[in-house]
Amino acid sequence: MCGIISYIGDKEIVPLLIKGLKILEYRGYDSAGLCINNGQELKVIKRSGRISELEKSDDLENLKGDVGIAHTRWATHGVPNEINAHPHLDCKKEIAIVHNGIIENYVGLREILKKKGHSFISNTDSEVIAHLIEDFYQGDLTEATINALRCVDGTFGLAVMKKNENKIVAARRGSPLIVGVGDNEMFVCSDAAGILEHTKKVIYLDDNEVATITKEDYNIRDVYGNGIDKKVHEIKWDIGQIEKKGFKHFMLKEIFEQPEALENTLRGRIKDENIKLSLNLDTRSIKRIIFIACGTSWHSALIGKYIIEKINRIPVEVDYASEFRYRNPIVQEYDLVIAISQSGETADTLAAINEAKSKKAKTLGIVNVVGSTISREVDSGIYLHSGPEIGVASTKAFTGQVLAILLFSLYIEQEKGNKIDHSLIEEISRLPEKARMIFNDSEKIRKIADDLKESKAFLFLGRGINFPVALEGALKLKEISYIHAEGYPTAEMKHGPIALIENGFPVIFVLNKDNLTKKCLSNIEEIKSRGGKIIIVTNDRELEEVSDEIIYVPFTKEELSPILNVIPLQLLSYYIADLKGIDPDKPRNLAKSVTVE
Repeated sequence: MCGIISYIGDKEIVPLLIKGLKILEYRGYDSAGLCINNGQELKVIKRSGRISELEKSDDLENLKGDVGIAHTRWATHGVPNEINAHPHLDCKKEIAIVHNGIIENYVGLREILKKKGHSFISNTDSEVIAHLIEDFYQGDLTEATINALRCVDGTFGLAVMKKNENKIVAARRGSPLIVGVGDNEMFVCSDAAGILEHTKKVIYLDDNEVATITKEDYNIRDVYGNGIDKKVHEIKWDIGQIEKKGFKHFMLKEIFEQPEALENTLRGRIKDENIKLSLNLDTRSIKRIIFIACGTSWHSALIGKYIIEKINRIPVEVDYASEFRYRNPIVQEYDLVIAISQSGETADTLAAINEAKSKKAKTLGIVNVVGSTISREVDSGIYLHSGPEIGVASTKAFTGQVLAILLFSLYIEQEKGNKIDHSLIEEISRLPEKARMIFNDSEKIRKIADDLKESKAFLFLGRGINFPVALEGALKLKEISYIHAEGYPTAEMKHGPIALIENGFPVIFVLNKDNLTKKCLSNIEEIKSRGGKIIIVTNDRELEEVSDEIIYVPFTKEELSPILNVIPLQLLSYYIADLKGIDPDKPRNLAKSVTVE
């Protein structure tokens, strides 16, 4: 949640910060603000709403300075208005902070500071940090920040500046933060995308690390004052990958990028029918696998359960990361805990990893963002290489996750010395091209969306490995069109959801041609007899007679079918949102990377 960008250098600072905020707006868009140090005072400008509202401000004209911090907010404490927007100042208006995270003990700290004479303006937890730093300040901003953070319980990605100090102090615990290293300029940002136009050299801060940056240099230590030598990484992708390239929205662009993204996930990982994964892991010792994930990633984990139990015959559990550590889970040393996260920064998933590691389990990460915290915390990892995903509702990361899980499953068999299904390897190689074929029907899917856009609710049904696809289709529709939708196993429809069916009620079946098709036909007839509208995503040409609308996908192996079947559901949700006039890239109340519990 929340996006932070900070700069120290000689470039024109306001356009740089505004552009960076726009790139980071997927992290939160309730309000935005910036603070510039012009050498004489800290000038703060904040606005409620999107960054475009901040950009309209006449106060930005002629605003100059060498140091600045900026923030786009996803509200946690305090309503999204101008007062609660960041940056926040101390009492003397000499210290400014921007913060991503949650300060859990802010109420107690606030009362202590009030008794000391501090006066608070906002209803946020974040403002406490500015006053704490003020309280500890004795001439050194870094020392004051470190002392303040020792008092704080909770999470933070933090950037701090002071009127008379030509530096920025940055710190993190639980919320992503990087330092960008430029030529006589430095950056602090929540995401490399925000500074990629200016530098590809970045330092990933780890928990409880504090960076002090000037134009020429940086110094990193921990909250105990110990110096830390950090590696400078080079980002491999460029700014062109986060532009819309003629698409109306990032989400649509990312849906259409899936064939290429799948190719990237596969690249170099299958050679002569051998799976090439560089893993520091003894797969032969695995007795059980536990997936931990949230949201869309949880749905890919459910598909992973079907894949691994079918191919590897290893028992698999799938847990919501947010629930995992609170139920005192039974985890053994022979368990493998697999964390799935697009951003690699999901707070609940990180906490679940730490819980698993404390119980001596081995950990594996399946993430998209290179250098993210999860990728550094786990014992081994598989990068998706899907490219930047800017749209809040995940699309190409989901299909990449499913493919990565399948590759891992085949890798387990290979490490056991078992023969891998040749036909499955062949189908994997054909997958990107088959995904491209689906887009030939994109206009048909748009017409179906136009017919359904005024519906008040949907039911998504699937069986077996495609039940999680029904869940994912329902989630996408809820996320970006604000239409209530439920995903259910097809056979469970009679155990309650059938009560919803009335004339015109849309029911979407995800139905492959297999041994369950005949069983699903009776469910279709039960809905039709009650006036429901039947939409089928299928590779079975014989189902046209029983459908009101049918969307065909190419035939593939069962293990790969969720990847193809989900694409029409992504498009359907996108088109419904767009036709309703909703921005699918920035759905209300949601942010891309959930870095708070």
